[in-house]
Amino acid sequence: MTRTAHGDKPRAVIRETLDVAANSQPAPVQPHATSGIQVMTLAQLTLGGPWQLEQLHVRDHHLFLWITRGQGRILLHGLRRGYGAHNAIFVPAGKLLSMEAGRHVQGQALVIPADGRVNLPDRTHQLRIQDGLAQAELTGLFDDLRREIHENRPLLTEALTAVASLVSIWLRRQMQIAGPAGRATAAERIVRRFSDLLSEDFRSGRPMAAYAEDLDITPTHLTRVCRQCAGLTAADMLNQMIQHEARTLLTRSDLPMNEIADRLGFGSAAYFSRFSQQHFGAAPSQIRKTAQHGS
Repeated sequence: MTRTAHGDKPRAVIRETLDVAANSQPAPVQPHATSGIQVMTLAQLTLGGPWQLEQLHVRDHHLFLWITRGQGRILLHGLRRGYGAHNAIFVPAGKLLSMEAGRHVQGQALVIPADGRVNLPDRTHQLRIQDGLAQAELTGLFDDLRREIHENRPLLTEALTAVASLVSIWLRRQMQIAGPAGRATAAERIVRRFSDLLSEDFRSGRPMAAYAEDLDITPTHLTRVCRQCAGLTAADMLNQMIQHEARTLLTRSDLPMNEIADRLGFGSAAYFSRFSQQHFGAAPSQIRKTAQHGS
């Protein structure tokens, strides 16, 4: 579905606010008021609906995932691949992500604010950790983070930052052990560049032809390489990101419908309503009402 272009690109970045209902899972570890560092299970990361991970989206914080059981597919920075137990996955702020995370998949997630206090890589990484000592070391660091937050001792912010920095050191050491990644193909390089454009401009309402022009290729070729590398067409990638952002704004903010439509590049609130009916099967107001009543 083609969206109408909308004037200036919106500058507001939506900050993820993870719900923490108890449900059948242990309560997620809350971030300290000033640290913003948060630890939770994968199940807690998707409270409110699996769409939060399964649809392509971009976050304004760094996300570190430690998979301990199960397997599935993940889309990182435009490239689709499999993942399994003992995979460490790092997604920097601003990089595209979607991930299958069914009930059989178990793991932990570490959220780190993108404020520069923790030195982290600027690219996505997926590492298969086979060494038992390395696995135990990372699990221990997650335990340390949970313990610090639960005990709420003095100097908590410094402690959380220090342990998160140790996680970063663990990650970068494992990257050195794994060695440099293989040279990307021409198709992969195009899809990564397209992913970077999407992360910046997906709210603008630009037509797909404009993205192809930026990449100096035809829309047909862009669709072909996206399908080859991501398993989705370029239009599907853009559409998923709009859907994810729309749901996020509807369920986690009280912004008026016309302002949400404006932020997402729709020509009008009425057009946004038609988009919602087509992709979610309900009007925007109904989606918000359902989320507010927790049903």
